[in-house]
Amino acid sequence: MNICLVYDLLYPHTIGGAERWYRSLAERLAADGHRVTYLTLRHWPEGGSAELPGVEVVPVGPGLASYTSSGRRRIWPPLRFGLGVLRHLNREGARYDVVHAASFPYFSLLAAARARRRHAFRIVVDWFEVWSAEYWREYLGPVGGRIGLAIRVPHQAFCFSRLFARRLQEQGLRGNVTVLEGIYAGPPGAPPEPAEPVVVFAGRHIPEKQASALVPAIAEARSRVPELRGAILGDGPMRPEVVRLIEEHDLEDAIEAPGFVPEDRLRDTVRRGLCLALPSRREGYGLVVVEAAALGVPSVVVRAPDNAATELVEEGVNGAVADSAEPAELAAAILRVHAAGPALRESTAAWYERNADRLSLEHSLETVLGVYARSQAEG
Repeated sequence: MNICLVYDLLYPHTIGGAERWYRSLAERLAADGHRVTYLTLRHWPEGGSAELPGVEVVPVGPGLASYTSSGRRRIWPPLRFGLGVLRHLNREGARYDVVHAASFPYFSLLAAARARRRHAFRIVVDWFEVWSAEYWREYLGPVGGRIGLAIRVPHQAFCFSRLFARRLQEQGLRGNVTVLEGIYAGPPGAPPEPAEPVVVFAGRHIPEKQASALVPAIAEARSRVPELRGAILGDGPMRPEVVRLIEEHDLEDAIEAPGFVPEDRLRDTVRRGLCLALPSRREGYGLVVVEAAALGVPSVVVRAPDNAATELVEEGVNGAVADSAEPAELAAAILRVHAAGPALRESTAAWYERNADRLSLEHSLETVLGVYARSQAEG
């Protein structure tokens, strides 16, 4: 088959869960003998090339800063990308059997739908998240919210959680939705190591991740467990607030916030941690929860309408679910993990082993290939 993948970012030039997904998908498709084209923005020096063996990488626009100082996506880069995608697909669309795109930024999806009027390719879309109308208005205002209803473009949909699969259908999806539960491509599960009393956060410091909520929560939990510490890893626009709160609570000796750290240090910190804490109010999946579980490390997540990471945590089995990111609620969840002791680490490791297959990247890739094959047979 001739397959066109469409995403404005490309790993490792940019780093994130979606970038890893599309690179892995491209590599797997190429290895299976498919002809693969990857449309993206140029995130490497002009005159250079992107290294993706067996895949034709086509930059349809210059690389531009993707995020504002507050951590939100800029509008101009995805708009520029959408125009580039439209030009390419208008010109080359006849050679593709499938165009596989991310739903967001949605301009490229709208471009594919427009180009399909001239060509016969199938459109497949990954919905990492499905935002409510209220959140669209909060994020981009009333105009952006209306544009965000690209859901109504006929396509085969993939979601990475049951939460957003349901929402996609509720908001008017015209077509089928398949849930892909696996993105994990790391090492196999390992026996848990003894825990140190350290609560670990790993991720971008953006408002939705709520990393700063951990500081007062750890401060409160320390009234019961004085030896408790924190490691808030990663960087982003909210990191100054994290540092400020550490100083405000006089916890410089108990909580570190070193920014991004090398992969080996990150993995070692999580492996030895009491728990992985992900207090996000919005997550499309929550890969870091699976990564921690593979090490036998339980997770603490927060119940919220847009947080699909709660689907990956069973209370008392592989972690704890806080009812909110308020200090008392987060502290209580952390203390439940602490009180459970080594038994919870063993239970977490067992949970991962039971679910390893469905949570694997390979499982999702096989599902995608099956959908491609059915589309080809139907077409």
